[in-house]
Amino acid sequence: MNPWADVEPILMMPGETATLCARPYPGHPRGCPNFNRKPGCPRAAPRLPQVLNLAEPVWAIWNVFDLAGHVVRMKARHPEWSDRQLRCCLYWQPRARRSLRRHVAMFLYHHPGLHVVATPEAQGVNVTATMKSAGITLEWPPRNVAYQVVLAGTPLTPPPRVSTREGEGGP
Repeated sequence: MNPWADVEPILMMPGETATLCARPYPGHPRGCPNFNRKPGCPRAAPRLPQVLNLAEPVWAIWNVFDLAGHVVRMKARHPEWSDRQLRCCLYWQPRARRSLRRHVAMFLYHHPGLHVVATPEAQGVNVTATMKSAGITLEWPPRNVAYQVVLAGTPLTPPPRVSTREGEGGP
């Protein structure tokens, strides 16, 4: 089974994403440190309808990471670690993201010319509701499996031409 499906993106209300990003969490009393600072994050990130043509098909591409198995392996190596340390994304996300990049490359091979939105939640997409509409229920917070999800679709403006030959493709 391919790790992608045609989906109907479910959008949050304008401003709702910023509210979620500014919500405090352990170690970050003011919310995500990237909020309102990083170009791909709210408030600077454009909303999905400003990036993709929603009249055309939109695809979710995902990776499923065995978080429970990771915790077991880490516990064997570090028996003194707390559950929070064992689940820390710094230790599992790089491997999971490599797998997601492979899935995205395979998807683009089969669907050339589409644009990938790497942070759909920053662009106003309710990823949990969107995936549920595709028949995939995300655990929140993840306990057994963690998903990384990106969206792909027809760009509103053509992306810049990229070439593998020196001297071609640039402005």
